[in-house]
Amino acid sequence: MKLVREASGRDRRATVDRLGAIVVRAGGFGVIASILAILFFIVVEVWPLVRAARVERRPILQANTTVMGVASDPYQSHLATIDGEGTVRVRQLSDDREVLVRDVAAGAQVGHITADPNGEFFAWLEAGGRVGLVPVAWQVGFADGKRVVRPSIGDASYFAAQESALVAPIAARIALDGSSRTVAAASDDGQLVLFRRDREVNDFTEEVEESETLSSVDAPDGLIALALDDSGAQLFAATADGHLYRWDAIPRLSSEPEVVTVNGKVSSMTLLLGGRALVVGLERGAIQVWLRAPRGDSPPKLTYVREFPPHESAIRFLAPSRRGKGFVAVDERGGVGIYHSTSERVIWRGESGLRSVSALGFSPKADTVVIAGAAGISIFDVDNPHPDVSLRALFLPMWYEGYEKPEYVWQSSGGTDDFEPKYSLVPLLIGTLKGTFYSLLIAIPLGVLGAMYVSQFMHPRLRNVIKPTVEIMAALPSVVLGFLAGLWLAPRVEEAFSALILMVLSFPFVVGGTGMLWERLPLAWRTRMPVGAEAIAFCVSLAAATVLSILLSDPFEALVFGGNFQAWLLGATGLHYDQRNAIIVGLAMGFAVIPIIFAISEDAFSNVPRNLVSGSLALGANRWQTVSRIVLPTASPGIFSAIMIGFGRAVGETMIVLMATGNTPISEWNPFNGFRTLSANIAVEIPEAPQFGSLYRVLFLAALLLFMFTFVLNTAAELVRQRLRERYASL
Repeated sequence: MKLVREASGRDRRATVDRLGAIVVRAGGFGVIASILAILFFIVVEVWPLVRAARVERRPILQANTTVMGVASDPYQSHLATIDGEGTVRVRQLSDDREVLVRDVAAGAQVGHITADPNGEFFAWLEAGGRVGLVPVAWQVGFADGKRVVRPSIGDASYFAAQESALVAPIAARIALDGSSRTVAAASDDGQLVLFRRDREVNDFTEEVEESETLSSVDAPDGLIALALDDSGAQLFAATADGHLYRWDAIPRLSSEPEVVTVNGKVSSMTLLLGGRALVVGLERGAIQVWLRAPRGDSPPKLTYVREFPPHESAIRFLAPSRRGKGFVAVDERGGVGIYHSTSERVIWRGESGLRSVSALGFSPKADTVVIAGAAGISIFDVDNPHPDVSLRALFLPMWYEGYEKPEYVWQSSGGTDDFEPKYSLVPLLIGTLKGTFYSLLIAIPLGVLGAMYVSQFMHPRLRNVIKPTVEIMAALPSVVLGFLAGLWLAPRVEEAFSALILMVLSFPFVVGGTGMLWERLPLAWRTRMPVGAEAIAFCVSLAAATVLSILLSDPFEALVFGGNFQAWLLGATGLHYDQRNAIIVGLAMGFAVIPIIFAISEDAFSNVPRNLVSGSLALGANRWQTVSRIVLPTASPGIFSAIMIGFGRAVGETMIVLMATGNTPISEWNPFNGFRTLSANIAVEIPEAPQFGSLYRVLFLAALLLFMFTFVLNTAAELVRQRLRERYASL
């Protein structure tokens, strides 16, 4: 019976062991599967950023006349065209049927024609110096649960005839609020004429007042293109011999234009959304971008910033996007290119399928390109949701509108629709490394040396109290530490920064001096003192040094920094002192990382075989020699692991960085200003990021960078740890 019970007990234990092994394996595989699933999800969200644009050409539509201007509605349901006789036609694209036809020029001889990039009007020149402008409206409604677009062609409005006839080129602009209309054109007597019609509504009487302004200046020779910014405040011109001109247009044309020279003959020109970037097409097929860049205290000037790969022939048509800084270019042979200025991306290159091109349009949502020519109308569907993101824009300095030079900038949103998103991850990477560096600068020495002292020198009774106390520090919520650091610690450090400097300078001497004095005490005295008396002596010395540093901070600041450290810092180095800076983050995040490094390091020290320590002491080595030459090398793999885990904790920290810094994405290592980390940026931006938009996916890219960074670092750390273990295994 006894043998039977023993056999059944062994069977139960074996069964339990097998079940335990299965559970452990399942748990391990589950952890690995979860991590891989998270990685897969992040990669899926990031992939559209690197996917190439999809551009498909529809069957070419036939046109009875030569189309001189095109405009489309935001939903690609209708297309409006105007021909050389001034006839506007609106066709429904679903069945290629004309739904509206109107002769807006009333039989007049029509000259140069231009179309609004928003698809809201056409403008043209007539013989005798008259300028015509007709609005095209797209009324959107719903019927039977389906979107219905109803096009309409408004009445043409005219600007007064001039004594001299107007000739090409022409530029027209309607203010976004409809309060003003501005048209510029060149006349046959060598003048550049600007018409402005303003409309004001009295808020009290609702009376409408209209006024017209006419101004003119000498037109440059060889004028081939004109462009007005969105508000009509600036007029740009280009000449065939390679000169760009800019006039202030409010209230009248300025008499002295700004003039710059282009490296090549100009063939076309347009303004990007916002009117601050000028795209210039050249006869040699190149496309250049010029910005009005500031130059210190002097006014901004047109500055060349970038050039795209050339086409095979001259660039004849350019059309800007109304959804960003993209544009379309068509060359003399019908080659088509879609580009984005900020990201410097060549999104797509191809052929229009037309022998000769007479008009070009980019739909309001930048998802359709319309090219018209003698052979008909070619329509391209563009699927490119993230044109403003590229590896260059993410990791290299870019020259943004309004900047003096290329810079690393993170600025994901702005107050206007023509905002230029700036998605450089470099300031966030620098901020992440900056916060990690200053926190580990504090945490590594205190954590490792504290663990060494507690493990090797402190009395066991006192060690049993100190170690759990330090480990409990890890349970403090990071949001509490960030709150205290931002609202309590930062103002006090700013007020008494000189005291902090004195503490840093005096603490090593105080600790060393206290230790020397303790060693010089007679052995009989030290043996009579209670356990932990040496720790109390050190605490008293440090407390006295802290009080003394605070009391001497004002005389020290007056002697060394002229009475004000912040003013001295600005005057001597040009650096500003921000209240929430890297030093505050180092103190707060170091406090959060110390328990992790301490606990793992202390375990590594305690796990060193006692026979190694006893053998070293028996051979005549003192306690410090034993610890530094035997215990420390043997425990180095564990210490290295502790540092790497602390590093990972600091890299991924969010709330402390978010609350204890100014959260400003700047690319500086200056310890006296703030920064923004990748993790904090994700926390700040993700609630406001439109789902599946560029910002949304760039934030997932930042998460992927954090994931890969910690993965690679931990892998390298494990390899180093294994090498250290093999090296000191023979001790």
